[in-house]
Amino acid sequence: MNKPAPTPLTGKALLQKVKELSHMPRRETAKLCGYYSTTKDNQVRVNLTDFYDAVLKARGIPLSPDGTKDGRGREATYMVSVHKNGQIVIGSTYTKEMGLKPGDEFDIKLGYKHIHLIQVENGKDSNDGDEEE
Repeated sequence: MNKPAPTPLTGKALLQKVKELSHMPRRETAKLCGYYSTTKDNQVRVNLTDFYDAVLKARGIPLSPDGTKDGRGREATYMVSVHKNGQIVIGSTYTKEMGLKPGDEFDIKLGYKHIHLIQVENGKDSNDGDEEE
């Protein structure tokens, strides 16, 4: 018969147990904190993903913060492609994240397989001559 797995630890109890078991391998720590299941063949499967999610949540680190998405559009991928007309468009998600405004200017530096956009501030570039190539 399958023995039900114990209720996994959460919150402060989980963090305390993880601290106590810091000398043990991660899989064993997750198992001892209750993050495992038993298959039909009585094999124990450790649920590391659930364990890591619980540890992060207990530490106050949200994996998918609510309220940041409004339900419209796609998530930012930090990738762009060249359009048929040869243009590259950087979406508003990125410009908002950087606090850019209409009219902000950039110097374009071409590398072997990259393009650097260096923001120009008050007639001089913000890089002040520190060039990485």
